Amino acid sequence: MKAIDPNIPVTPTVQVIERMFALIDVLASREEAMSLKEISEKTGLHPSTTHRILNDLATGRFVDRPEPGSYRLGMRLLELGNLVKGRLSVRDAALAPMRELHRLTQQPVNLSLRQGDEIVYVERAFSERSGMQVVRAIGGRAPLHLTSVGKLFLSVDDPQRVRAYAMRTGLSGQTKNSLTDLALLERELSKTRQYGVARDNEELELGVRCMAVGIYDDQSRLIAGLSISAPADRLDENWLPKLQNTATAISSALGYKAANHH
Repeated sequence: MKAIDPNIPVTPTVQVIERMFALIDVLASREEAMSLKEISEKTGLHPSTTHRILNDLATGRFVDRPEPGSYRLGMRLLELGNLVKGRLSVRDAALAPMRELHRLTQQPVNLSLRQGDEIVYVERAFSERSGMQVVRAIGGRAPLHLTSVGKLFLSVDDPQRVRAYAMRTGLSGQTKNSLTDLALLERELSKTRQYGVARDNEELELGVRCMAVGIYDDQSRLIAGLSISAPADRLDENWLPKLQNTATAISSALGYKAANHH
């Protein structure tokens, strides 16, 4: 057993989290709002404790107060649930088409999502040395402005948001090709908007170039990007139509209708 430092209170934080889950579970057992009294009876927690934790949860929008003293589950849970649902369904829809695209191009095919100021690589189809094709979930991250998929996401943001992104991140670079100047980045983003294709020209890593196109959901929202990465001298423009067809197939599987895309 590790000795526990007596000055660090171990239980309280864990206890608050357990109580929070207990409250959420009780609220989940009912469609309509519940009174503080009923919630505290069902959880066995003191009303003042119940009240305090519910108010904290309400501040974070995990809980709603339709009227004083009554509580129900909040919108934040829906937003988080939709993120999870989106991640699951995009991955499910993407796996087989990604494998096929990799077979056609023999280059790594990546599926990435946006999280805040970064993109997160969630899936990758590539070949092992043995020639075996694999799809691996990965968790790498990279700044939006240095990646092909990241530029797709920035290209659908309005100009103020792109400027705010530039201010927040300082547009720091990784290679001599990185776009660290807002005017250059904006020019590139307008090209991306025009053609619906984004590129990374050795901007994240020297010797590697990428091309990416977007994956859209049933609301015509850009929810992920599909990219092919290759050694800089081997990136082939003939892959682009194949990449576009693959992304379209994945989008269609998610309920996207091309006709309503503006």
